[in-house]
Amino acid sequence: MGGVESRGVLRKISDMLEVILKRMDSLSKLDNSTTSDTRRLDELSSAINRFQPAGLVERIQAIAQNVSNMAVRVEQILQNSMAAGRAVRDGSSGQCEVPRDPRYPDCPGKVDWMRARWTSDPCYAFYGVDGSDCSFLIYLSEVEWFCPPLAWRNHSSPPTVHTHTHQTTTTKRQAAFRTDLSSLLDQVGTGKESLSFMKRRMRRLASQWGTAAQRLHAKLRQRWREQKKILVHVGFLTEESGDVFSPKVLKGGPLGEMVQWADILTALHVLGHNLKISMSVKELQGFLGVPPGRGSCPLTGPLPFDLIYTDYHGMQQMKQHMGLSLKRHKCHIRVIDTFGTEPAYNHEDYATLHGYRTNWGYWNLNSRQYMTMFPHTPDNSFMGFVSEELNDTEKRSIMQNKVNNMAVVYGKEASMWKLQQGKEGFLQILHRYMEVHGTVYYETQRPPEVPAYVKNHGLLPQHELQTLLRKAKLFIGFGFPYEGPAPLEAIANGCIYLQPKFHPPHSSLNHEFFRGKPTSREVSSQHPYAEQYIGRPHVMTVDYNNSQEFDSAIREIMSTEVEPYLPYEYTCEGMLERVHAYIQHQDFCAPEVPFPPANSSSSKLGLSSPGSPGPQFVLLPNSSALTWAPDASAPDAWPPLSSLRLLASQEGQSCVEACQRANLVCESALFRFVNNKDALRGLEVQCEVVEAEVNHVFPAFSVLRRECSLQKDPLLYSCAGHSPKYRRLCPCRDYRRGQVALCRDCL
Repeated sequence: MGGVESRGVLRKISDMLEVILKRMDSLSKLDNSTTSDTRRLDELSSAINRFQPAGLVERIQAIAQNVSNMAVRVEQILQNSMAAGRAVRDGSSGQCEVPRDPRYPDCPGKVDWMRARWTSDPCYAFYGVDGSDCSFLIYLSEVEWFCPPLAWRNHSSPPTVHTHTHQTTTTKRQAAFRTDLSSLLDQVGTGKESLSFMKRRMRRLASQWGTAAQRLHAKLRQRWREQKKILVHVGFLTEESGDVFSPKVLKGGPLGEMVQWADILTALHVLGHNLKISMSVKELQGFLGVPPGRGSCPLTGPLPFDLIYTDYHGMQQMKQHMGLSLKRHKCHIRVIDTFGTEPAYNHEDYATLHGYRTNWGYWNLNSRQYMTMFPHTPDNSFMGFVSEELNDTEKRSIMQNKVNNMAVVYGKEASMWKLQQGKEGFLQILHRYMEVHGTVYYETQRPPEVPAYVKNHGLLPQHELQTLLRKAKLFIGFGFPYEGPAPLEAIANGCIYLQPKFHPPHSSLNHEFFRGKPTSREVSSQHPYAEQYIGRPHVMTVDYNNSQEFDSAIREIMSTEVEPYLPYEYTCEGMLERVHAYIQHQDFCAPEVPFPPANSSSSKLGLSSPGSPGPQFVLLPNSSALTWAPDASAPDAWPPLSSLRLLASQEGQSCVEACQRANLVCESALFRFVNNKDALRGLEVQCEVVEAEVNHVFPAFSVLRRECSLQKDPLLYSCAGHSPKYRRLCPCRDYRRGQVALCRDCL
């Protein structure tokens, strides 16, 4: 049967089936007609049921789908036939044999895939694919990169056939600090309460950002800073992700993510970078140059940005719409990640094999591409946010006007106050000593969960909340939410923050909130940063189940005077300094040469021979830590090797903990310099064999078995990993006072 006849028959069958379905659909709609039709409809339905086999509609629909699939396949065959005819006519058919090139081993398989599936996404036709092998090979060699370039093609043009949207340029421009936020506010847009909240925050802190920019400009002494092209795609606020946050802004919902994104946008703008902001998938597609279709094809041109800041929702959206381009360009991406992602969860294959696979993580990024709200995961980069900074006059005024017996409870949602969760006991003790205030959202009636003795102000605008905090002596947490910005704001306004200690610590192993998050981090209190980095007298962490300990803490707070306190890293200047350093120094696209290459075969661990160069590591005075030898060659690195302090952990201890014990920070960027025999030798480790393996605990050694293990896969360099069988090699570093993210020489 010829092509025209076959298509005609298929079309007739399809039309007949469509008529049957329409008539049955019209019968079903009679149910919504007038009451007088009801009896006739019942009679008709009964008659139909007497001769209609069960599932007739489903069968007809299945037949229609099969016919539709056949029609598509016939269309493909016909198009292939016509394309082959064109190839014969224009003389290119002999030039389009599928190559067997060992440098392109995937090429034949990709051509087979294209033959079967090229009509599955309109983007292939957009790039000129027409069903012929020639068009497949052109696409797979010039748009994608699975096949070798065709000798008879003109290769003077760019590799991608459609490059009209954006072009990258090698011309570097200098970034200049900005103090005017008006263009940024215009870019953020309108139409959502979340965006209005972010813009209000930007306006309120505008003068502090301006002052911070002037201070950092003076500190950098007019050092040349490259202006970057940056896309910020706020995935969790897109309609496509469901955006559950915007409707809750005025109802006591979580604001921490919006606080952080507002501050990230402001910091990037103030630092003088060329910024584009996307709040929808459509905007994302336009900025990136996504071809029309279902996301199977690469972008239409070179990536038009140096950096892309997004979140996990944005990563999923880019995966859906960027095709192979995501893999090629993912080194440019920075993922804003509140609770952190550890390397064992980030490595897709390793996570799948060893039980670390979750709904998040598994992106195979450099672990420092994840950026956290607090510096709790040294494997990641610490992005942070800002709190309002007070001048000396404001601080004195606050201290003079504090109400010594006034407490404000941290909890805007009524569900956080449920007394059956064990809160009644410590709230009664608190009420015995202090006047208790709440800021719990309600619409018409007082929330029944809030005890009658609590003075509830309802949900307050930010400036009214600050006024309340400036009067209060105590800001008390219930244990949830975890690691939010509010405790830092309270401490900055002169409150003492009281929070519960968790026995045992909460983690993904024992607590529903953390289950499924890509981290095994143990959370010892509601706000570990406040506990570890601020501490007494500003922060008190006690066991709320011990009424005597809680009672004692309240009495101590009432007799303690504190000044408003804000860590430097949470000031506008601190955040600008940190983000500036990341942008200018972190480069995950340049290939990283191992130093030295890990020896993947077993070998004896011998000492340096007399004629060999001196050791790379030397012992620090009055310390068990090693540092880079002054006379050893120091490769370019950031953080620089001058900051490195090499330690061995105890069995079962992570490098996070080992470095903290020494008042240092684990630095995953420096693992590659200690993943070698010289580091083991410097620590005087006795090993009979040294092997390189894939394990997130390595580099490490076993004292009992006299075995040393180096890391084979750099993606698994992990500060967080620990094992009772091993002592780990830990690359710690120093840090700047008030700025844990940066070493002393990092600026």
